[in-house]
Amino acid sequence: MGELKKEFLQPSEEYTPIPFWFWNDDLKEGEIIRQINDFYSKGVNGFVIHPRIGIPKEIPYLSDRFMELVACAVEEADRLKMKVVLYDEAMYPSGSAHGKVVKSNPNYASKGLKMVEYPCRGKVEIELKEEEKKDLVVALAVKKQSSMEIEPQSTREISFINGKIIFTPPDSEQWSILLFLETFTGGHIRGIHFGEDDGEENPPPSSDLLNPEAMQAFIQFTHDRYFEVLGHYFGNTIIGMFTDEPSIMGRGRMKGLQPWTGEFLSFYQAQGNDIKDLPILWFEAGEETKIKRKKFKETINKRLEQTYYQPISDWCEKHKIALTGHPEGSDDIGVLKYFHIPAQDVVWRWVAPEEGKALEGQHSTMGKCSSDSARHRGKRRNGNECFACSGKNGIDWSFSMDDMKWYMDWLFVRGVNLLFPHAFFYSIRGERRYGERPPDVGPNNIWWSNYKKISDYMKRMSWLMTDSINQTSIAVLCEAQYLPWKTVKPLYQNQIEFNYLENEILQSSACKIEADSLIIEKQRYNVLIIEDMDMIDEENTDKLQQMIDNGINVVVYNPQNEKVNLIGYEKLSSINEIVPLLDKMIVREIQLGEPNEDLRISHVTKENQHFYLLVNEGEEQIQSTLRLAREGAIEIWDPWNGCIKEINSQIVGEKGTLMNLTLDRRESRIIRLLLDTSTPKQIVPVDIDSDRFTKEDQLNQHIDISTGWYMGKNMDHLEPIDQLISWTKQADTKEYTGSMFYKKEFSISDVKKQSKIQLDLGEVGEIAELFINDQNLGVKMWKPYLFDITDYIQEGKNTIVIEIKNSLANHFSKSNLDSGLMGPVQVKMFKEGGCL
Repeated sequence: MGELKKEFLQPSEEYTPIPFWFWNDDLKEGEIIRQINDFYSKGVNGFVIHPRIGIPKEIPYLSDRFMELVACAVEEADRLKMKVVLYDEAMYPSGSAHGKVVKSNPNYASKGLKMVEYPCRGKVEIELKEEEKKDLVVALAVKKQSSMEIEPQSTREISFINGKIIFTPPDSEQWSILLFLETFTGGHIRGIHFGEDDGEENPPPSSDLLNPEAMQAFIQFTHDRYFEVLGHYFGNTIIGMFTDEPSIMGRGRMKGLQPWTGEFLSFYQAQGNDIKDLPILWFEAGEETKIKRKKFKETINKRLEQTYYQPISDWCEKHKIALTGHPEGSDDIGVLKYFHIPAQDVVWRWVAPEEGKALEGQHSTMGKCSSDSARHRGKRRNGNECFACSGKNGIDWSFSMDDMKWYMDWLFVRGVNLLFPHAFFYSIRGERRYGERPPDVGPNNIWWSNYKKISDYMKRMSWLMTDSINQTSIAVLCEAQYLPWKTVKPLYQNQIEFNYLENEILQSSACKIEADSLIIEKQRYNVLIIEDMDMIDEENTDKLQQMIDNGINVVVYNPQNEKVNLIGYEKLSSINEIVPLLDKMIVREIQLGEPNEDLRISHVTKENQHFYLLVNEGEEQIQSTLRLAREGAIEIWDPWNGCIKEINSQIVGEKGTLMNLTLDRRESRIIRLLLDTSTPKQIVPVDIDSDRFTKEDQLNQHIDISTGWYMGKNMDHLEPIDQLISWTKQADTKEYTGSMFYKKEFSISDVKKQSKIQLDLGEVGEIAELFINDQNLGVKMWKPYLFDITDYIQEGKNTIVIEIKNSLANHFSKSNLDSGLMGPVQVKMFKEGGCL
């Protein structure tokens, strides 16, 4: 345990955040080296070199000059024993090599399938143009039920004779001829020089990701070029290659297309698809619609795996680096098997504290998308490209440390153990740079001077979630491109853990049934939840039945009471019934006396020690009694402040371990349970009796000190102010962005009679650093702005100084966000209690 504690308190550089470093200006060696050393001084021990718009045309992508600059960065990282992840594109999505692939062969441009409809009124003859003859994949006749619906069983193929398509409808119903033509999509990527962005004149063309020859060209242009120059550093300083949301048809593509590539028809048919099913990609076809479209998507995905993900993964493995990055979809879990460090990306505030976004919708699954893929495929690390464009109300620069802490905890408690912060900006010169997918979450933001504390927090949490085993007995079945969220929402809200299990893995030999458990890697499950009945098919029915026969609970959400080809499954008629149903099957590892839907938990074992990560994902303080099903003594490991405390306020006995819990807004806490070896280590249910505990420290009195303050931009020129109000409401500071100092003297008595004394700053915009009697008490970067001043306050006269930094949104976005110390400011004194 001594070693574990040391690893927690002094986390290894291995667990560093690895930020995207936007190379977005006229790059110079001296500035590159300066910034790397700045990163290093803040505990950032790695970076992703990300070419970004703003690089001058005099530094062409992958040119000798560009590679000199990359080599400079890698050499300095090597000197400092930092790690580098290369980025495989300029700028994104990946696969184009900044247009070099298409430039080498115009036929390598991204392709799609176009459908052209010719309504029939009697016999129809269509004479094709020469270009259409070359591009024609197939001509089909369909019987229309309405403008957007067909009768699929009537679809027939039409021959192409002497350059003509000829068709006579067999009846008087409404028919159409559909021509399916291979075409270039006209798609592009975002480039790195001005004039190459979306909507501008020269964006680089996207390439055909489904064409194996095109993708070999991509690898030769990009990966081989990096290895040619930097091969000596591969597998040591250079640890990975980041690929970023490859898009088959590119950005800004022609509308109405489906993914396609040259000579794809034979592959399409070899996967069991019927050429007559192509119209269903555009038209409704009754019950077959969903099935056929899913089959087509699976076929495209399989091709993409063969032409893109597999070759790049193999190349990285051969060259002793990890493939990392993320696919295009938030729940694209299937292709993550090719990533040595699978990842996803929380961007655009798709996930957020407000509007139910933390638990609802496709994007709410992406945290566990990467972590559960890693768990079940034996990968140590999994990551997330996080924070991009995630400011509130569409104001990207309003992204705050309050937001960052929420996002970090949202990811960590779901098992993510590597953060790729998006992004550190090389330059914020001009609106095209500071306004390009902002904000800068590193050197060019107000928390940079305190970033060492942030990076240490990331390291401690990443350490906890690495080489640890998640202790849940519940799996939720998912597909390669679909992770259900409706059935798992109440699990989150009731502190019941689960892991997503891919159908592909379930059906594989790696997933074994042993007695009443399903075993995959280091996970053991006794319950499998199936939210979508379409996941039960001919391929997995036998295994599901075998699981049921062996005593594994298979829960099927079946609100319509449809026929299920399983005997002995547990039917779930309503989402509201899932928690009571699971309580009959499992014993909860954690249970609250006072239910709270905002508490998230993750129970892991690390070197046979039990750790419970608790996160407050809501906006209010959590107060409750907590029951751990296992028996033992408790330590509190504080990942933000880097300290460990033994706790005596608990009850250990036959019914587990009970204790009081107070978890502030944006607070996370790790409980380490020291198991009582003198008693059986079995989990037992227990009713929680909160009256057995003494209450938390009770507020004895408070003193309002909201008046009598002095304020100024530096400590040498402070002026008295009438009241604490936002800078934006004062004429002389209305548009001010920066630091402001506040000072006040006050007196207090009976200090030694108090068990605890707090200073509550009330409303603050946005970061507060506190000094009492010339002693620095540190910073608070989110609400509540509470400081424990017990050891710093003195009897009689005291002096408070507070430095406040406000949001850069007021500078870059002219957002007029409340800034400064707004209060009310109170000194709170407590008498002794027994809270954790």
